[in-house]
Amino acid sequence: MTARPKADRPKANRRKADRPVLAVADPDRRLLAVACADKYGEALELGLFEIGEQPRPLRRIRCRHHINALAFHPSLPLLAVGTGAYDGGYFFEGQLLMVPLDGGRERELLAERMGRQVLAVHWQDGTRLRLHLAPHDDDRDDAAHEEAHLVVLERPDWTAVAARSVPDRRLQGPRVPFPRPDADVAASAARQLTDRLLTPPLPRHDR
Repeated sequence: MTARPKADRPKANRRKADRPVLAVADPDRRLLAVACADKYGEALELGLFEIGEQPRPLRRIRCRHHINALAFHPSLPLLAVGTGAYDGGYFFEGQLLMVPLDGGRERELLAERMGRQVLAVHWQDGTRLRLHLAPHDDDRDDAAHEEAHLVVLERPDWTAVAARSVPDRRLQGPRVPFPRPDADVAASAARQLTDRLLTPPLPRHDR
């Protein structure tokens, strides 16, 4: 009996998932969201992929600020994206984006021009979105780089939330400790997840 040659593992189209630094999967919807860094380490590109036997890129979005957090809505076709960074001298700028998974245009929800650096996003349930936000600035405030404001936004239907509809006065939650995550650890986890989900399984051969 002649042995079959060893099959090569087929490669998925991963050109939009180069340098992944953050990744979140939704197995039920067979989706993967990946934030990818440029050569300077700034993660401004968001890729959305279909996963499964034949992974494929679905969409690419260019963000204005570094991507810090990703969270799929538990039931609606939405992805919450927290972005932002310290400007190097005074302010923490950023945005909260809502990305429709059905191909609609993404929306920036924070009303102020500079927004706020959104450090973390988490869906508590279908109507409540928990945010950790950096303070506005670090003027005479060394702890601003180690703490965050905890805010919960509630909307009956997040698909209907208009762009620039969240005023800054709604973002004044209590201040809590929030050590910034290790970027290298997050990037390592993102690489492992994308390698696993964007590489098709080996083909099966009948004996």
